[in-house]
Amino acid sequence: MTFDLDLIRSDTPGCSKGIHLLACGSALMPKPVLDEVTDFLRLESELGGYEAAGLRAQQLDGVYDSVAKLIGAKPTEIALVENATVAWCQAFYSFPLQAGDRVLTSEVEYGANYVAMLQRAKRDGIVIDVVPSDESGALDLDALRSMIDDRVKLISLTWIPTNGGLVNPAAGVGEIAEEHGIFYLLDACQAVGQMPVDVGSLKCDALSATGRKFLRGPRGTGFLYMKTDRVLETEPVVIDHYSADWVEPDRYVLRPDAGRFENWENAYALRAGLGVAVDYAMSIGMEVIQERSWALAARLREGIDGLDGGTVLDLGTVRSAIVSFSVDGLDPRPTVDELRTRGISIGASGPASTRLDSHRRGFTTILRAAPHYYNSDDDIDSLVDALAALPRR
Repeated sequence: MTFDLDLIRSDTPGCSKGIHLLACGSALMPKPVLDEVTDFLRLESELGGYEAAGLRAQQLDGVYDSVAKLIGAKPTEIALVENATVAWCQAFYSFPLQAGDRVLTSEVEYGANYVAMLQRAKRDGIVIDVVPSDESGALDLDALRSMIDDRVKLISLTWIPTNGGLVNPAAGVGEIAEEHGIFYLLDACQAVGQMPVDVGSLKCDALSATGRKFLRGPRGTGFLYMKTDRVLETEPVVIDHYSADWVEPDRYVLRPDAGRFENWENAYALRAGLGVAVDYAMSIGMEVIQERSWALAARLREGIDGLDGGTVLDLGTVRSAIVSFSVDGLDPRPTVDELRTRGISIGASGPASTRLDSHRRGFTTILRAAPHYYNSDDDIDSLVDALAALPRR
């Protein structure tokens, strides 16, 4: 598909309803995704769920191929699950960690991931060590290298945090992890859909992602990638007769592929929609999407910097399509509510999502916006103008 903004916007029903600048939360679905989900549900209502899945079996199986192509993996290395947190937790909890084993993570690790680490620290006695950031706010690769010893069994990195605009050096972390044979779990929830992703170049052993954010899929979809040879090292915490074969009355055998992280029942209509979303993004091209969305974010940062009392709070030398900011005299959550009455959707992010980073920088709640390739320059300028016009405390 040649990039045609007018065509893409006409293909996005939400663009006619207001200005949506929160792709980091849940982006606007394109019409083909909406049509696929509703058509599949209609088919289920007419034929029954089992029958519809059987009729569309080839299409549903093809979702694995599409996701694998998107990130440079094999279809057998993909598990389709409900969301990114399920994907991440399936990998994290399945990996064997014992008392005294060290897990290295970053100062911008996502809240859902960190509380899971805290639980295993409490339950299993693992040790969580946080790698310092460099002067730009990104994970310091030299510090990471210096912290590795024989007790480090896992490195967990959030590639792009939920706020802060940062793009962590994920490939650099992969080089270090591979050099030392350490399991590398990459949270790509905010990366997939806004930039090219190649698991081979990243050298990650596992990667988690969602459908609802920059990929523009339906809510309730996500996926886990796990490298083939690493799959065989894991034992999922929860299994059923899809993830494992019940071969004898007293014995089961886990699937030899990433399917061991799935269960038998799932939302097939949403899965079909995810497949369409992936194909839609690839038809535009991930490099094109990155260039467009990151340029819009840069325009927004420039506009916020030009506001009286406006401060961009993003980190790193490489910045994504997520823009975090504050405006003197504007309380974040009421500001989000007021902008919504004016037809503009952005978000507010509290400290619980990135507790370590928020504590380190002294943040409470901040504003965040995330333009995507379907947004226009006028959308960005309208947000800046609206912020400028809001009454200050």
